[in-house]
Amino acid sequence: MKLRAANIYQIFEDFNNLKVLIIGDVMVDSYYWGRVDRISPEAPVPIVAVSHKESRMGGAANVALNIQAMGATPILCSVIGEDAEGDEFMRLLEAREQSDEGMIRTSSRKTTEKSRVIGNNHQMLRIDSEETDPLSSALTKQLFDRISALIEVKGIDCVIFEDYDKGVITKSLIEKVVSLCKKKKIPTTVDPKKRNFTAYKEVTLFKPNLKELREGLKVEVDPAEKAQLEAAIGTLEKKLNNQITLITLSESGVYINSPKSKHHIPAHRRDIVDVSGAGDTVISVASLCLAQDLSPQMIAEFSNLAGGLVCENVGVVPIDKEELREEALKLFI
Repeated sequence: MKLRAANIYQIFEDFNNLKVLIIGDVMVDSYYWGRVDRISPEAPVPIVAVSHKESRMGGAANVALNIQAMGATPILCSVIGEDAEGDEFMRLLEAREQSDEGMIRTSSRKTTEKSRVIGNNHQMLRIDSEETDPLSSALTKQLFDRISALIEVKGIDCVIFEDYDKGVITKSLIEKVVSLCKKKKIPTTVDPKKRNFTAYKEVTLFKPNLKELREGLKVEVDPAEKAQLEAAIGTLEKKLNNQITLITLSESGVYINSPKSKHHIPAHRRDIVDVSGAGDTVISVASLCLAQDLSPQMIAEFSNLAGGLVCENVGVVPIDKEELREEALKLFI
């Protein structure tokens, strides 16, 4: 793919005009940073001498951070608890100057927190505190009513479903939101998990990774075998009737399928440190490109490049817009 520098600058400038609604499971990502110098005398485990603790917005909220980092305006729609972790999440949201209009709090659920212990820049342990039961029908209706109101007044350019299987996204919510977006001619994109994998019917772009594709369809797929991959995508699209399928293939890059074209984009050579959050970055950049009506190949190229770049950092971090633009200028002109 060859572009002129002016095209790339314009694409990145136009990201600033977009408003994106993100629906999904938000969480607090907590990091305990420290050094490991010895093994515990109590058990054969390393002792991490913690130097500092950090909290970040995680899950669907990391998609919002990526959207914001690209210059667009994110609006998160989710349900969290009336607990200390929920308070921390709202504090983080305010600190990032993001809208809380789509957030609902309830005493009936706990806020998800994932705590990671990092020793010598390597993740040693993760502790999850969460609730994964589906939202009640009453909370689902409350969330949909909030989403519908925001779509009505905010001039939304794209809706992202960021599903972590924590229960915020239910099948009835998917059906109602997709139907509303089709009426409003708003593109919908999905980063799926196992529970709702085949529920995302009629969406615009569906982005599973290879593991999710295998588990969701209960098929074996070798990414090196193009025929197997295309057969799996064919099965998927018969079930969902989606327009575009974007499969992330880890070190093998990405594969995109649309009615007009198919492209396998190899991964770029990177010093991979941590793959956490790479899928969030891919769906964010792919959604912004889709909202600009870029070609499937350009969607795949830009999102593949972005996903690789964030893997060079420890922990879950959003994409750096300037770094992505400079890499795109080097690779695509």
